[in-house]
Amino acid sequence: MALPTPVHSFHIPVMGTGFTIDTPLKVARYGISSVVSLVDDRLIEQMRQKVSGALGRAYEAIAERDDDARARRITAYLDLMHDEVQAQMARMKAMAFEAGNELSTYFEMLPTSPLRSLYETMQSMSDPEQRARLQDELRARLTPGTIDVNIMTKLDRERLRAGQSLGPRFSDAMTALKGFAESKLESSVILSAGMNAKLYGYLAEFQDFLPDDAGELRKTIVLKVSDFRSALVQGRMLARKGLWVSEFRIESGLNCGGHAFGGRGQLLGPILQEFHDKRAELTGQLHEACGKGLQALGRDVMPVPPPQRVTVQGGIGTSDENAMLAAQYGVDGTGWASPFLLVPEVVSIDEDHLARLEAAREDDVHLSNASPLGVPFWCLKTSESERARLERIAAENPGSGCPKGYLAFNTEFTKKPICTASRAYQKLKLKALNVLPGAAPAEVTDKACICHDLAGGATKPLGIDPEAKTAVCCGPNTVYFSARTSLREMIDHIYGRARLPLDSERPHMFIKELSLHVQRLREEMADRRQELSDKGQAAADSVAETRDNLMLGVRYYRERLGELAGEQRDRFAGQLESLREEIERLLPGESS
Repeated sequence: MALPTPVHSFHIPVMGTGFTIDTPLKVARYGISSVVSLVDDRLIEQMRQKVSGALGRAYEAIAERDDDARARRITAYLDLMHDEVQAQMARMKAMAFEAGNELSTYFEMLPTSPLRSLYETMQSMSDPEQRARLQDELRARLTPGTIDVNIMTKLDRERLRAGQSLGPRFSDAMTALKGFAESKLESSVILSAGMNAKLYGYLAEFQDFLPDDAGELRKTIVLKVSDFRSALVQGRMLARKGLWVSEFRIESGLNCGGHAFGGRGQLLGPILQEFHDKRAELTGQLHEACGKGLQALGRDVMPVPPPQRVTVQGGIGTSDENAMLAAQYGVDGTGWASPFLLVPEVVSIDEDHLARLEAAREDDVHLSNASPLGVPFWCLKTSESERARLERIAAENPGSGCPKGYLAFNTEFTKKPICTASRAYQKLKLKALNVLPGAAPAEVTDKACICHDLAGGATKPLGIDPEAKTAVCCGPNTVYFSARTSLREMIDHIYGRARLPLDSERPHMFIKELSLHVQRLREEMADRRQELSDKGQAAADSVAETRDNLMLGVRYYRERLGELAGEQRDRFAGQLESLREEIERLLPGESS
């Protein structure tokens, strides 16, 4: 009822629009799944032209003003990657098992598993016939990683032509979905950043997301969620349309890269515990609702729930943490994102920014107000994009050009939506505030052109856009990985076969997340003292909820020190108590 079980227990999540834009071409042949962003169809078309040329494949341009251009561009690029990965797999199957080649590397990078054991058995065989038989079996079991795609559901800009709306089916999220749905891929769409009822309804119009006559799903749905309630609400919404959620991908609210949806002090440990305790209940409720949805569509009801994975990502940095998440919470896999920014054979990144990431320290990666979406956004302070933004402010010419417009949603001053990072908006805003550019408030000028600059990691080194001002959306975990690494070394680190040199001061992932919440609370309270005073009880209730959730997390971690922290138990306990004391100083309340 679902796609094949992955051969690896980790995946590489989406990173910006450009960093993982061609990652499947680099890792899928090794059985590693990765995620491509579908935000930027201009970048996608540029990449299709570049990749086609490099591979000697035919390329026919799809112009921006062609009919249904965005969906067609996405389909064409995904099909190109699909065909190339299939060709890579065919070449691997034709190889002899020789030390250091791609075929042997595929099996040597696997985690401990029956397939890896079979490979090791083959290696130890001395009988030529038995060895050849096992080699044939191993070749037959080669499985590529999936080429998954990410759609930020809130990035659903209306498309205009000659000033007239093209209609809801041509909005950004809808056309991205269509582009994936009509591709050759048998993989997953990851829906992130919350609900979009219109988009969810559109999913049910594509047959690949519904079981076929044999009960198989060609494409599956993954929901990126921040807590159990979100998973249940969104899962039900889809199930009522006959759509099965094949995976809930839990992400830390703050200890992640890119946009950070922190919630009100909800911590990853208690969230994972709730999923663990209620997983069977969640699957049962969704199976029942999905059955009714399928009946309404005139389709056969699934007699048993299809497989439903639970994975987690955000701030994982050691094999001990990776193993703990599986042992304590039964997760089916983990996502490793920011550490892979230091693996140039996996992501697209220019040499300059790779060096800046190697040199980055904690103060160089911050939770900024750069995103025009108004959501806190992790970024590298030393990136070219940030430096260019500051230079424009110093020259009293704040704001940037808006070459792509994917985040153009503001109609405060114009009928046609514009982006709050654009020069046009910031000039209008400063005029309305009666403020000169030299005295522009940070809440206006902090906004950056991330929909263009996040593509720079790919477009600059490939010569597509050599003048790009690259932005880097790394998370706080990045700074503890201080040296560029090979794919093999990173995988051995994830599985505990080797250890990369990490900063000795790196805290446990749960402690880091808690400290980020405390830091954010401290900064918000300093910024909002007047607001808290003005809004009275509602604001006080919100602050109290945050305190209660943090204290709940502190108690939870204290009770489970041995299981969660392992050899770090004493250090974990000391840091936990320090953070508890700081919460009490900020928000006096019931002692834990």
